[in-house]
Amino acid sequence: MNGKTASLDQYRTLRTDAWWLQPLLVVVGLGAFGIYATWAALQNAHYFFEPYLSPFYSPCLATGCAHPTIRLIGSWWTLSPAFLILWMPGGFRLTCYYYRKAYYRAFFQSPPNCAVRDAGKTYCGETCFPFWLQNFHRYFFYLSLVILAFLWWDVILAFQFPDGFHFGLGTLVLLINASLLSLFSFSCNSCRHIVGGYLDSFHQSLGKYKVWRSVSRLNERHMEYAWVSLIWVALADLYVRLLSMGIIHDVRFF
Repeated sequence: MNGKTASLDQYRTLRTDAWWLQPLLVVVGLGAFGIYATWAALQNAHYFFEPYLSPFYSPCLATGCAHPTIRLIGSWWTLSPAFLILWMPGGFRLTCYYYRKAYYRAFFQSPPNCAVRDAGKTYCGETCFPFWLQNFHRYFFYLSLVILAFLWWDVILAFQFPDGFHFGLGTLVLLINASLLSLFSFSCNSCRHIVGGYLDSFHQSLGKYKVWRSVSRLNERHMEYAWVSLIWVALADLYVRLLSMGIIHDVRFF
């Protein structure tokens, strides 16, 4: 460079490729989902179209729900019932190891990409608030399994139409949603550790080894499951919402 020595201290990066594209896509993807999920939760309407319940509102715990799954919260709750449960799967995704890497790079630029200098001047890791809440990831995983169980129950209910047992497009949408969320949950690093990561040897625990190996194989595609399940859960809510608003009509396969 004209006889002058370049260094990473002088330049943010020497990379010439489109290194900024990946963090930009993460900002767009997570930002769009966050805006839509917040808007959908605030609506407190059009989340149930018999027999379909939006995954953003499941389980519906308030007495005033259009589809009360379990009446645990009385009529004193006047806010959207989505706020009673969204913090659990939301906390699970927010503390997920993959999502940490994704939004640390995209939103905090810490670092934006490999061989690219951090935007921030200081770094405290996960020792300062609110980042130390990341240490509760395992507990959010446990809570998300409870939500996941209700989503599978919603799939069963999605076959029970007012005029009998049927299979509609909404049934398929909720079935795919529960399946993708299961893949995302069970490919989680916390799940991998729980089923066998704490063992010193698998020699005396061949059963746990087989489960651990299966989860490890799922873990290889954890990033893909994270994004596909995130997109699909929003589409599932949108499908139920459009049905409830009368904009579209459900397709009945049998």
